[in-house]
Amino acid sequence: MTSNRTRDLRVAIIGAGPGGLCMGIKLREAGFDDFVILEKAAGLGGTWYHNRYPGCACDIPSHLYSYSFEVKSDWSRPYAPQPEILEYLEQCADKYDVRKHCRFGCEVEKATWDDGGAFWTLRLRSGERLEADVVVSAIGMFNELNFPDISGLDDFAGTRFHSARWDWSHDLTGKRVGVIGSAASAIQFVPEIVKKAERVDYYQRTANWVLPKEDEPYSEETIAQRRADPSIAQGIRAEIFDRLNAGGPGIFDLIRADMEGAGRKNIALVEDPEVRAKLVPTHPWGCKRPLFSNDYYPAFNRPNLHLVTDGIERITPDAIVTVDGTERRIDTLVLATGFETTKYLSAIDVRGRGGLDIQDAWADGAIAYKGVTTAGFPNLFMLYGPNTNGDSLITMIEYHVEHAMLHIERLASEGLAWVDVKSDTMSAYDEQLQKDIQNVKVWYAGCTDYYRAGPSGRIVTQWPRTMGEHQRALATLDPNDFEIGTRHAG
Repeated sequence: MTSNRTRDLRVAIIGAGPGGLCMGIKLREAGFDDFVILEKAAGLGGTWYHNRYPGCACDIPSHLYSYSFEVKSDWSRPYAPQPEILEYLEQCADKYDVRKHCRFGCEVEKATWDDGGAFWTLRLRSGERLEADVVVSAIGMFNELNFPDISGLDDFAGTRFHSARWDWSHDLTGKRVGVIGSAASAIQFVPEIVKKAERVDYYQRTANWVLPKEDEPYSEETIAQRRADPSIAQGIRAEIFDRLNAGGPGIFDLIRADMEGAGRKNIALVEDPEVRAKLVPTHPWGCKRPLFSNDYYPAFNRPNLHLVTDGIERITPDAIVTVDGTERRIDTLVLATGFETTKYLSAIDVRGRGGLDIQDAWADGAIAYKGVTTAGFPNLFMLYGPNTNGDSLITMIEYHVEHAMLHIERLASEGLAWVDVKSDTMSAYDEQLQKDIQNVKVWYAGCTDYYRAGPSGRIVTQWPRTMGEHQRALATLDPNDFEIGTRHAG
């Protein structure tokens, strides 16, 4: 503890993914050692622990998808596969000695703020209760699985699993597989499972733009060079950042024609004209999450991959029935239906000042000041919170951690009981943010996707500016934006 701090702080971090690990590393670096990282899974890594489906890989260049303070010089390829990313995160946890702070198999079910004592009580699924002065939510967007509302789904008698909880004990060799969902995970695993399955029926509700990516594995010579000279990787990282940071989503209109041209060229790899036509998106590029694959479209040239675009009416114990009455028998069902991305921290039961339920506070959709703090919930900081989804998740997370540390240092040095963003400050921030979001016209082109929150239709996931602008917004803390509580007043 540094000499200018007037109080110790107990910090609880929810989630041991890239955000939780980064928070732990920076707490230790600043001399805070009384913290715990609560992780519901059996190991660290977050989304990279859970998502182990065949072909799982990063869709942001690997050199930028890593911490700035721990640049990996020897990635095997431009877009790293899941095992390599998980290994990187585990190495970071060990190098910076944060694994000892992790408690695995500890799912947080409820977090309650105590107004009188100015602390949080966390209730775990096991029934255990923990107290903390500060809570950091590192559960991000990809926490709660999304399951489709299809009649008979629970009646299926074969093997069924979500792509984010892949069942590797189930051998797909010779199996008849039904895949529901056609976005990020499906475009990666479908080309892999068709190599083993007897038949794959692929149910597509909406065709997506899937662009090619430059992803040739690096040679051993190149990897050896980069290991010997880490500045090479630093330079590559800076180049990628500058390229992605050049315009942010604001340039979508300018590059759309080129992106759609590349997408159509990729679709042209499909030999069957009828199948090819069904794979052409009807929405403009940028309306949905950009996807990349060199293997997706060629997979449709295999005789055992069948594209189905008719809507699903129901699922029986051994088949999927579409609205035209066709019954396709399967013995394995894979749900590639993504996550409840707009829930963020509301995926758990959180009660703030005066018992305020986060479900009520976010009735019109998740909202946060600079993506990190939300009014009515003192001493609670979010990593990769509402409206912070930008080019590189890990890069954005670092900015959030740095901002959270400003608050934590203030609590410790000024001896404050609590800090909470003012409601009007948060509202004014969000009002301007939503105006900026509306300037990205393609996000309002009629797509229904994970950007929007429920009935309000507000876009609660996207950051409409550059990563650099986000960093600058989070680099400082204006005390006038926040209410505070002094310790003697509780």
